[in-house]
Amino acid sequence: MRSVFFGDPYQIRRVYSAEVTAALEKEAGLRTDKIFGSGDIGDTDFSGVRYIFTTWGFPPMSEETLSSAFPDLKAIFYGAGSVQSFARPVLARGIKLFSAWKANAVPVIEYACSQILLANKGFFHSRAHGDVQSYDEARKAFANFPGNFGCPVGIIGAGAIGSGVIKKLSEHRLDLMVYDPFITEERAAEYGAKKVQTLGELFTTCRTISNHTANNASTKGMLTGELFAMLPKYSTFINTGRGAQIDEKGLVSVLEARKDIVAILDVTWPEPPEKGHLFYSMPNVILTPHMAGSSGNEVQRMGEYMLAEFRALEYGGALSCEVTAAMLETMA
Repeated sequence: MRSVFFGDPYQIRRVYSAEVTAALEKEAGLRTDKIFGSGDIGDTDFSGVRYIFTTWGFPPMSEETLSSAFPDLKAIFYGAGSVQSFARPVLARGIKLFSAWKANAVPVIEYACSQILLANKGFFHSRAHGDVQSYDEARKAFANFPGNFGCPVGIIGAGAIGSGVIKKLSEHRLDLMVYDPFITEERAAEYGAKKVQTLGELFTTCRTISNHTANNASTKGMLTGELFAMLPKYSTFINTGRGAQIDEKGLVSVLEARKDIVAILDVTWPEPPEKGHLFYSMPNVILTPHMAGSSGNEVQRMGEYMLAEFRALEYGGALSCEVTAAMLETMA
């Protein structure tokens, strides 16, 4: 066998459609009668296996395990997003690694853009009033919002998702601003946004802010209560990044004091929030169950990306989803 599925059988069957699996069987010599896992290491001869196709649930392995169990492995195709939990030993062994992070970015971009456009119209503030007060109160809330034309919108992080959000929103004539230490002013302008130098500038200027920064040690707790307190009146904060990037106690304190701010939280830390957490009951918090990423049929897009990347590697085409060691320092 030249290629294998390795990881969580349920997730692999979700991500790799019958059509993609058939193509991999024909072109990559994929063994399709079994999905292997950690329990097969030591009992199965994986010599000759050049390619692993996997997705969520791929187990971390040491360099020694990779070397002894998969002596001929050339590449791992990870049909999902973040590879931080297992990538470093793989790359240290000289094994190429491909991730469907670009495919996984697509639904997050779509989700974030839709929420931003609704926020600028006052949708979430009006709905909050309409649930507990009167229709007239909802109309009053709506009147506080400028709509989308010229509305100042802040994007935190200009990676695959953040830059995609900027590009998709650029057609709506918004006043787009981005905070990302790793992007140049010229590149931000190419995307359609103005780079700001500090988070404080973003939070004091923008009515709607969407977080897409990379998840690593340096970004943990970076969005503090002091920043949220700087938001203009009738602002919306949207988080589809990671919950650990938020000082949640600080956010709760600001939301309790300022009912004019709405937080749309698709991610928290921990996830879900602990039982009894105020996020469940605060009228100006909309808590959703990590739904921005690939779901339903959308996950099959990631399998298709990995098939395309295999073909590029096998037949000498242009690679677009390879992960390098340097990328791990800034990517989610």
